Amino acid sequence: MPLIFDSLFSSVALSHLMVDVFNASRPVLLTYLGLTETQIALYSTIYVWVSALTQPFFGWISDRVGPRWLAAGGVLWMTVFYSLAVYIPGATGLLCLIIAALGSSSFHPVGTVQATLQGRNRMAGRETTAASLFFMAGQMGHFIGPVITGLILASLGLPAMFILPVVSIPIGFALAYQLRHNHPHPKPADGDGKIRLQAGIGFILLLAIVATLQSWTQANMINFFPKYLKDLGLSAVTYGNIAGLFMGGSALGNLIGGHFGDRFTKRKVAATALLCASIPIFIMSRIGWSPWLYLLIPLAGACTGSVHSIMVVLAQRIISGGMALASGLILGFIFSSGALGMLLTGPIAETYGFPTVLMMTTGLVLLASPLAWMLKEQRPVKVPS
Repeated sequence: MPLIFDSLFSSVALSHLMVDVFNASRPVLLTYLGLTETQIALYSTIYVWVSALTQPFFGWISDRVGPRWLAAGGVLWMTVFYSLAVYIPGATGLLCLIIAALGSSSFHPVGTVQATLQGRNRMAGRETTAASLFFMAGQMGHFIGPVITGLILASLGLPAMFILPVVSIPIGFALAYQLRHNHPHPKPADGDGKIRLQAGIGFILLLAIVATLQSWTQANMINFFPKYLKDLGLSAVTYGNIAGLFMGGSALGNLIGGHFGDRFTKRKVAATALLCASIPIFIMSRIGWSPWLYLLIPLAGACTGSVHSIMVVLAQRIISGGMALASGLILGFIFSSGALGMLLTGPIAETYGFPTVLMMTTGLVLLASPLAWMLKEQRPVKVPS
């Protein structure tokens, strides 16, 4: 596929992978530090909200001043503050971890637009496929992050976490070079460049509900499964691998969902995937620890992850004249709504156990599926190359 060999797209995708390696290491790191389910939910929620709620702001700036330092600077910002979080103990270290989230916030809306534009211009308008490749890189980071973090912590201990920042520094500077021309994002060819809504309130609300349910589902699986397995007596390597498998499946599902989202009606692809997700999640709620989790976990990740790029592309079509703003709004909403759900999930997990959380999560995707079926696509606004 030519897009993979495009230097700009590859650099953006690799940066996305590294940013989400940092993001995905958080649940395993917090579990290793001995935090409870409620504490994990609280710190994860604050982390995600700091990242999510500022994404529209960074996207709005990027639409006006260009993407270079918002994208590359985001990678380097995460590198610095994640390093401080690892090596400074106690509350100060946790504060640095939360500050690191601003780097993720700065990168995501800018990187998403760059990927989508490359798909439109180099793949004959296959924007969903391009977005899915970009998000697959991030989800591969979510796959690699927990696995590497679990192995490092189990084998070498906390000080060896310096490996991640060492890898991310050259990636950040390479992205700065690729975006050296710093062209602002293009405006619609047939308009005055002003930001306008291109969808009704009903569509926007429906998209928001589906995005919330999908995000809450993934947040439950990503943030609490490691703690559940640790409580069952399993090692950091095991719960790191399981967490990684979920995101590995999500990465593959995202690529498949993007491909089918360009070939068929996006709402039907999303509805079918969410319905299928209920099956492995329900089975996991009944079996506890089992080697079958090595199959069920990536299957659940694939079904839920296949919806992500579809939601983002549909959202980008809602706003004319502000692609990065639209990307920041939908990504910020997806992440923050999932984090809000965690505040409810954490106490439920402590009081009733994680199998009950899995039953609740099954209900979330079953509710999201028919709602996704009701989404009618908005056509993309044409932009110049």
